[in-house]
Amino acid sequence: MSHAPLILVDGSSYLYRAFHALPPLMTSTGKPTGAVKGVLNMLLSLRRQYPDSPFAVVFDAKGPTFRDELFAEYKAHRPAMPDDLRSQVEPLHACIRALGLPLLNVEGVEADDVIGTLARSCAAAKRPVVISTGDKDMAQLVCEHVTLVNTMSGSVLDIEGVREKFGVGPELIIDFLALMGDKIDNIPGVPGIGEKTACGLLNGIGGGLDVLYANLDKVATLPIRGAKSLVTKLEQHRDQAYMSYQLATIKTDVKLDVTFEELLPEEPHREALIALYKEMEFKSWLDDLLREAKDSGEPLPLGESEHATLEVNYQTVLEQADFEAWLEKLKAADLFALDTETNSLDAHQADLVGISFAVTAGEAAYVPVAHSYMGVPSQLDRDAVLGALKPLLEDENTLKVMQHGKYDMNVFARYGITLRGVAFDTMLESYVLDATATRHDMDSLSLKYLGHSTIRFEDIAGKGAKQLTFDQIALEQAGPYAAEDADVTLRLHQTLWPKLEATPALASVLKEIEMPLVPALARIEQNGAFVDRELLGVQSRELGEKMIALEKEAYELAGQEFNLGSPKQLGEILFVKLGLPVVSKTASGQPSTAEAVLQELADQDYPLPKVIMQHRSMSKLKSTYTDKLPQQINPYTGRIHTSYHQAVTATGRLSSSDPNLQNIPIRTAEGRRIRQAFIAPKGYKLVAADYSQIELRIMAHLAQDEGLLYAFQNDLDVHRATAAEVMGVRLDEVTNEQRRRAKAINFGLIYGMSAFGLAKQIGVGRNEAQAYIDRYFQRYPGVLAYMERTRAQVVEQGYVETLFGRRLYLPDIGSKNQGIRRGAERAAINAPMQGTAADIMKRAMVRVDDWLQKTGVDARVILQVHDELVLEVHEDVVETVREQLCPLMSGAAELDVPLLVEAGVGCNWDEAH
Repeated sequence: MSHAPLILVDGSSYLYRAFHALPPLMTSTGKPTGAVKGVLNMLLSLRRQYPDSPFAVVFDAKGPTFRDELFAEYKAHRPAMPDDLRSQVEPLHACIRALGLPLLNVEGVEADDVIGTLARSCAAAKRPVVISTGDKDMAQLVCEHVTLVNTMSGSVLDIEGVREKFGVGPELIIDFLALMGDKIDNIPGVPGIGEKTACGLLNGIGGGLDVLYANLDKVATLPIRGAKSLVTKLEQHRDQAYMSYQLATIKTDVKLDVTFEELLPEEPHREALIALYKEMEFKSWLDDLLREAKDSGEPLPLGESEHATLEVNYQTVLEQADFEAWLEKLKAADLFALDTETNSLDAHQADLVGISFAVTAGEAAYVPVAHSYMGVPSQLDRDAVLGALKPLLEDENTLKVMQHGKYDMNVFARYGITLRGVAFDTMLESYVLDATATRHDMDSLSLKYLGHSTIRFEDIAGKGAKQLTFDQIALEQAGPYAAEDADVTLRLHQTLWPKLEATPALASVLKEIEMPLVPALARIEQNGAFVDRELLGVQSRELGEKMIALEKEAYELAGQEFNLGSPKQLGEILFVKLGLPVVSKTASGQPSTAEAVLQELADQDYPLPKVIMQHRSMSKLKSTYTDKLPQQINPYTGRIHTSYHQAVTATGRLSSSDPNLQNIPIRTAEGRRIRQAFIAPKGYKLVAADYSQIELRIMAHLAQDEGLLYAFQNDLDVHRATAAEVMGVRLDEVTNEQRRRAKAINFGLIYGMSAFGLAKQIGVGRNEAQAYIDRYFQRYPGVLAYMERTRAQVVEQGYVETLFGRRLYLPDIGSKNQGIRRGAERAAINAPMQGTAADIMKRAMVRVDDWLQKTGVDARVILQVHDELVLEVHEDVVETVREQLCPLMSGAAELDVPLLVEAGVGCNWDEAH
């Protein structure tokens, strides 16, 4: 009779291996979870492979075992379990039990002994056993019915496999270990006998320890290196060899209080698993469980939200009377959730397909207006619906909550509606609450804060090339999906806003910075920017020609033609043919050709890496900008409309995409030429205003350092002033080179640069760089005090704050890994400066937008990049705008040093900058 094999998992071995082999993983609150996830991944893989098998996951019990009594030094060399690993043991055990898998740990013996006992009893009954382990000791258990698998590497060992791997069969593995010892477990073995010698002895004599010691006279004749001296070693350490034999022998007669039937897995305890996965932030597993529960119709456990088990009532509105009833509900509501459905992710080209609303949790409606598939029921007229809604949508006092409302604002703008009264945005509520705890899309937020798995777009539209657009989706599916969007938005707001209100500073960041910025950003996106298509075409051709020339130069330097984009070919030429020094290696042990490596070699004046770097830079500019920007011109407006993202960076800075304007290099002539393609239309100029040294000024304010405050308050060149202080020269004697070094110190220290990093950047020895840093802190003691204060603050509370109260959480500050912890310390010092600069820019944008809206002056903001705002201004009002712009921006915050704003004018962005 055939049986499904018994699966025995060496849990202790895998826990250690997962911890050391996998990258560290942490929750948003700083709990380490990487080892738990690694072991669970392996267990789930084994369960899929052996779905009908009995199963046991075996761990070492706490406390000493019989081996400690036998040999006091047993496992003595093993370091104590790291704290980051110890804290994962209990959660792992809880997850295994919740998965329905039997878990065993027996006092007084090791996991190996429990596994050995179960394996032998099954083998005696001719039942197959699969032991999942990475531990070589277990090879002694292999027999006709017992095999080993290493679930991390995928290798399988049967009797022949053991012989091939170790040189001896399973019957001699204990003798093999007794002779060679085991450093990991501190089994002494016989000194001077390693793996090859142990194999040679056992195979040469033809038996184990007993046979070997009965035939010591034959050892000297064996064809083993140093065979003659082995006899003495074996005689001297006979007792140690036999003790090692006992230590290495897996016990196979442990009294176990477990029946075979108890090793049959139960159904997973879904409720317990959901709670555990939520706590450990295993989002994809949590999502799978919630979707399974939803499909099976089982009630879900309550999440953080009181609405997690809510019964829902969603309506698809096709009749005028129903629409009017909803209209009355919206008018009477203190606040309602609003969402649009469209046929494109590009808001500037998207057609409105439908609108959804929710007024109370669990009750929502979808009003389709433009579904276009065959057999679609008659829908309400889009223009009529928008006409009826327009007064509500444009009313500042009719309060709405949305998820990523800026998109919807841009969609409504295409239909002549200026959406107002958006009081809350759940994406931004989550972002302000904790920028790094989760992604801020609706699916992720619903999972995290409501314990609810949403209907996914792919569930109703399909995937890939055949994915339907929303107007092609049947109302039976589209209605619940769209209504759920509005409902979940409302429920998220009801969960998130009280959390923000509990910390007034965070509520203020949302209400006074982020929410007022949404309509201002929407207007910037709608304005778009003109680009010169022909100029970009010329630049593309020129970049192409330069790349061809650089390729030829690279071939000459290499002495052969090769593919510049192939790491393998490049590595061969650089490190084998040209013999350049290997800076670092890849995971597979090959010399790395990564950008940082090439840059380091280029800095050491090796010509080929320099040429490769130039070629890569040109290629990136060409593919990302000069080739792509013309394709991104909107056919309706003739302009490029970038998308600004408020909820991406940890520090609060805006990012942009399609195109990403933050990455256009301004230090190279080619990069500046791309800025020249952003032009003012006829009759207009571009005005570019940017903050001067804003982060250093914020540092002066936060650190309250007298020297820095004095320099900024007296309008000194701060880098020259720093050079004078640090290099001990008079202000008027500072050279340009000294100023350059001082600038590197000023900015480097903000970013937590080490003496090593500074030395590299300014081209001096490490000791000299350290001396500069030491002198800097002597001359600016307030800066050092600020850094020390910030380090202490982040360790104590897990976050730092901007001047306006935005919190920047750094869960890695609790890591036991020194490198990770130091990185978090550096981020903690820089984050309040970067975050405050971001807050100031956002406040400035709101002030400028407010002024432009109120005055109706012929000017509009078209770009925001780093610390700079770019406006398109009619020639007649350039000076008026320029005069207002600088004080509006510099007045965005009150610091103890002036916020200096400089504005330039030009026909293109580069000229105005």
